[in-house]
Amino acid sequence: MATLPFSLEGRVALVTGGAQGLGQAIAAGLAQAGAHVIVAARNAERVHAAVAALAADGGRAEPLVLDVTDAAAVDAAFAHIDATHGRLDILVNNAGARNRSNMAHLNAADLREMLETNLVAPYALCRHAAQLMRRGRYGRIVNVSSIAGQVARANDVLYPATKGGLDALTRAMAADLGRDGVTVNAVAPGYFATEPNQPMVDDAGVAEWLRQRTALGRWGQPEEIAGAVVFLASGAASYVTGHVLAVDGGYLAHF
Repeated sequence: MATLPFSLEGRVALVTGGAQGLGQAIAAGLAQAGAHVIVAARNAERVHAAVAALAADGGRAEPLVLDVTDAAAVDAAFAHIDATHGRLDILVNNAGARNRSNMAHLNAADLREMLETNLVAPYALCRHAAQLMRRGRYGRIVNVSSIAGQVARANDVLYPATKGGLDALTRAMAADLGRDGVTVNAVAPGYFATEPNQPMVDDAGVAEWLRQRTALGRWGQPEEIAGAVVFLASGAASYVTGHVLAVDGGYLAHF
């Protein structure tokens, strides 16, 4: 009974960027909690492999090959979800892009490109999801932001700007959708040992820096993001909306 508030049994969830890294771990967490998970990503091979892995663990999942920046593809994807399931209970906007560089090497076109993936696409998916969620006056939207939305560092100018925008969009949509029974929150991951970060993970200097910089003194493991998302997607978080939850090993709290 103690775990009942966190059950997602009977819920339909869509996870973008769900075929690797944090997205795959989030999809696994939602499936373990009982949700039927639609795993979306651009790479068909990875999408099908991720779904097969979830099924092997007893989860319920289906593949969706999707480029979140392709408006027509997004329209078709939600039409398919509506026709197949007639509902969408949970949306996790995890797909994102990063271009680590400084202002001297980035122009306005670079910013627009990153905004399309990190801000415009989540907004478009939220609009589609909200249309389905309003029917049952129930929905959970979880945006995957970053601690970079709250703090910044040199030579990474665009990513913090887009994630800061996503944090603000999360609050704005929470205000807009609350009366429809839809909560909108975000998680802000810190330093996680994912595939794109592998060169940094292998760097002993970075490991030592994290040992000193974070309260827990280490990299986060991808599966450690899942609990926060499951909480925000569950009935246990029914009175939580407009919140950005840092999952960062104490990075933001550690002076």
